[in-house]
Amino acid sequence: MSTSNFRPIPAEEVAKSSDGLIHGVSAAELQVLGSECNDAKATAYCPYSLFRVGASLLIRSPSPSGAEHHIVSGANVENASYPVGTCAERTAMGTAVLQGHKIGSYKAIGVSTDMDDFCSPCGMCRQFLREFCEDSVPIFMFNKKGEFKVKTMGELLPLSFGPSSLPSRDQLKGIVEDGKDKKA
Repeated sequence: MSTSNFRPIPAEEVAKSSDGLIHGVSAAELQVLGSECNDAKATAYCPYSLFRVGASLLIRSPSPSGAEHHIVSGANVENASYPVGTCAERTAMGTAVLQGHKIGSYKAIGVSTDMDDFCSPCGMCRQFLREFCEDSVPIFMFNKKGEFKVKTMGELLPLSFGPSSLPSRDQLKGIVEDGKDKKA
């Protein structure tokens, strides 16, 4: 699809780390992730804000098609009633969940905009992504030149509330039942 002038990720960027990886992501994976989220950005429906965003998720599990790098992408979709639009990150994650990917399936996230600077996921998207991603999952933020900045989920949403923050269902039942007994 490659609809842009997305520049290749220089190998020296990845080679700076001791194992040739950035947060466990290889140069080849980073290139695919960046290109895919940049291509997704081109499909954004944003007639009101004109702020295009593309997001891609690098899936840990092997691709059903056997492809080396399995990516699920999404773009922002606006609505005349502004609050009901959907961000690219939530579109991509919703698609991945519909495809059967579960908590822990995600190796990395890419987000691309037309800005000169780097743009991180909004607060709502950070919380939504946290539902499915561990604190260690890297989020690569690409600017319009294809340059990136990377932060982990934990760095973007410190002291986050996620699935592991909740007691088990059995524990919750006990808490609710204890509370009912005390009121009676």
